[in-house]
Amino acid sequence: MPDGKRGGLTPKRIAVIAAVTVVLVGGGAYTAHTAIQNASAPAQEPLALDELARALGGDPFGPDPAADALKAQAAQALKEDALRRKREGREPLDHIKIVKEAPGGGGFDPKQLPAGTANPTGNKALGKQMLEARGWGDQWGCLEKLWMKESGWNERAMNRSSGAYGIPQSLPGHKMASAGADWQTNPATQIEWGLTYIKGRYGSPCGAWGHSQAKGWY
Repeated sequence: MPDGKRGGLTPKRIAVIAAVTVVLVGGGAYTAHTAIQNASAPAQEPLALDELARALGGDPFGPDPAADALKAQAAQALKEDALRRKREGREPLDHIKIVKEAPGGGGFDPKQLPAGTANPTGNKALGKQMLEARGWGDQWGCLEKLWMKESGWNERAMNRSSGAYGIPQSLPGHKMASAGADWQTNPATQIEWGLTYIKGRYGSPCGAWGHSQAKGWY
């Protein structure tokens, strides 16, 4: 990051963050508008969603040791459950459940999901289109398998053990707010966040798929 541009919280940015926090927690638009208007620092460009997410709770795309540990524990629990059920002659338990209420967190309340909106087949087509728009058309096989394993391409999928949510299985789910406030329900927002996460952590979908195959999570 260039020095002096994003290196610290200026009075203007403090006011913006405070104002957005008020809105997210339940305050009114008038309070947010007043806080922004009263900031005395010189005008700067608005905070991007990812900048705001970092200011309010860390980098939504960067390494997260606590979340990674939860993912590893969930993968191990799934493996142990599958072995136990095999010994007992029972079908393995699906590691995801399709929830009727999206998780909250990060200033967002849990959201009751409307009936009939999940469309994994349509989500796949959208994901392929968005992948190609990034110049990653040759990576489709890896991404298709990765998110089929993680969520079945269902925007309502939640991991039974870790609580990871959405098509890319963000943990926690509200990290996806850096791509859009409709992260709880919009497959495009979830896919956009997931592709950015993959690029930052693994370089490409095939890099993420390789890690998933080796570790059981990504």
